Amino acid sequence: KLKANNRMLRKMVLFLALSGLLHSELTGVLDDCFCDVESIDIFNNLKIYPRIRKLTERDYFRYYRVNLKRPCPFWPDDGHCSIKDCHVEPCPEVSHVIKNPSCVQYSQAANTMSDVVECQQAKELGAINSTLSNQSKEAFADWARHDDAQDHFCELDDETSPDAEYVDLLLNPERYTGYKGPSAWRVWNSIYEENCFNCYRQTRLNSLCLEKRVFYRLISGLHSSINIHLCAEYLLDEGWGRSVWGPNVQEFRQRFDMAETKGEGTRRLKNLYFLYLIELRALYKVAPYFERAIVNLYTGNAQEDGETKDLLLHIFNEIKAFPMHFDEKSMFAGHKLEAKTLKEEFRLHFKNISRIMDCVGCSKCRLWGKLQTQGLGTALKILFSEKEIKNLPEHSPSKGFQLTRQEIVALMNGFGRLSTSIYQLHHFRQLWKEKR
Repeated sequence: KLKANNRMLRKMVLFLALSGLLHSELTGVLDDCFCDVESIDIFNNLKIYPRIRKLTERDYFRYYRVNLKRPCPFWPDDGHCSIKDCHVEPCPEVSHVIKNPSCVQYSQAANTMSDVVECQQAKELGAINSTLSNQSKEAFADWARHDDAQDHFCELDDETSPDAEYVDLLLNPERYTGYKGPSAWRVWNSIYEENCFNCYRQTRLNSLCLEKRVFYRLISGLHSSINIHLCAEYLLDEGWGRSVWGPNVQEFRQRFDMAETKGEGTRRLKNLYFLYLIELRALYKVAPYFERAIVNLYTGNAQEDGETKDLLLHIFNEIKAFPMHFDEKSMFAGHKLEAKTLKEEFRLHFKNISRIMDCVGCSKCRLWGKLQTQGLGTALKILFSEKEIKNLPEHSPSKGFQLTRQEIVALMNGFGRLSTSIYQLHHFRQLWKEKR
């Protein structure tokens, strides 16, 4: 009876802590803009999330071309596992068309059996499922011919690399993989300390100009979103040939509870909402690009392509109706030369963060990290190209502004991940209401 009472007490404390975090703390107007959390919740969960989820299941958006073999440019690669003595290497090439990064073997033994077991789990959970049908492979070749005929004016390493391959995002959902420890810590520490204008601490953040605060909050929001995905799709049980995935409230608390995070938890979640607004604004701005008849989301299936574009335009119409967009004109509003310098600083910092993603040791984590980083980069590209988008010709390609298939897929899937994160916060609330 005493044990039962203690368990009930712990559950009550946990519930009160989570309720305080999700209700009393995470509310009201966001910093650096006039939109509030509650309005975003209603808009996203009712209008955007159901549609963006359906959109990212369409063939055009479910396949992402990525190079997961580029070496880390900043420190020695420690393999695909969080245990430093558990180094893995890809198996020999199976086909010149499709390479299989999920097939791996040990190059050396781990020091202990527990390391082997933990590393094996991380390897299996973090491996990429590169299963593709012959029909899909033939379609990709057709897509490439179509894309090569388009008028592109930007270079993307992953698209031109011989190591790049298509990955089915639906077969490789973003969720817990066991990737943790020094390797994961070093990646995020490098991103914050070396790229966020030395504003990792709140006292420094408050003294920065708006542009630099925005950059930090974008990275913090991305970090929060990724953590929510891992908490919401956590490996709860494994056995008898099946895995059970679901929300892990304790893990969520460790990452976002005010008491567990030295008062940082709510700010992290608000930065997620801020990032959502930034990417929402980018979609609002880029809508005219997709509304032109010349833009076709090509997969070779005319009927499906038309339905996919209709769904995308429906999402744009919902976004246009949202009344509280972020005002990007407040950014870089100073002297012309100073604004140009800040934009270039943004670009260089962001490029550096993109390269750090090649240091992520888990293949699946690297996949989603690279995709969401490119999605955010594409959103910033859009916000910095307002004049070019306004001058787009209706019936011919534009040399002033162009998006590649890769950028489009990353943009919509990246925003879809943010939409899912906000929806999952609602799910955590509902979960605890049911347990009261």
